[in-house]
Amino acid sequence: MSFLNAKELFCIEGKKAIVTGGTRGLGHGMAEGLMEAGAEVAIIGTSDKVYEVAADFRTGGYSCHGVKADFSKREEVYGGFQDAMKALGDLDILVTAHGIQRRHSAEEFPIEEWDEVMRVNLDAVFILCQEAAKVMLPKGYGKIINIASLISFFGGQTIPAYSASKGGVAQLTKEMSNDWMARGINVNAIAPGYMATEMNTALLDQTKPRYREITDRIPAKRWGTGDDMKGCCIFLASHASDYLGGAIIPVDGGYLVK
Repeated sequence: MSFLNAKELFCIEGKKAIVTGGTRGLGHGMAEGLMEAGAEVAIIGTSDKVYEVAADFRTGGYSCHGVKADFSKREEVYGGFQDAMKALGDLDILVTAHGIQRRHSAEEFPIEEWDEVMRVNLDAVFILCQEAAKVMLPKGYGKIINIASLISFFGGQTIPAYSASKGGVAQLTKEMSNDWMARGINVNAIAPGYMATEMNTALLDQTKPRYREITDRIPAKRWGTGDDMKGCCIFLASHASDYLGGAIIPVDGGYLVK
């Protein structure tokens, strides 16, 4: 890499990005951050809401495309990626921020829900990364940012499928980095901590002891938001991360080290 000054290192102006799960929560925050930094973004969501969110971004002056796809169906993973590519014309950045959650104790966990979580949270991530690499490898450049979890580091409870899928995302990130880093693709992951999103609705009841237990352990003394994901995402999407590979970076208010 030729020498770049600090401003150039973090510049993603004009880059093309796909952000899955971009209609809400952390995906929405990261998509917004990339567009604020000058990238053109295709967001992929499961419902018609994706078109409304993309239109809202365009009203705000950003370059955004909405793509609808159900990642529990393998053919729609491929189709959604191709539709996003048609809208963008090229790809520099992939952020896999989609995901689902199902809660049951391990002995009761329905196998159908296990299969659904693994299809969405792990199988789709692999397919999207593989398809992105087919675009990025020929030009020798690309940034893949997977969304792991603190559950990639510890086990959780009543979420066996989610735990397995996020452990898989972390390991997959490391393996793909080994395969592709020398050929110009940086593959890293962000591991969000406890975030105030729809996925954590069951934990956000402030009257319950579990909410207080979690909050008390977070050194930042608050739960995270999509805005807290922007800085790390832009770093991993830019030349500033060119020598970083296979990293799983916690964005957790310090929870993991408490």
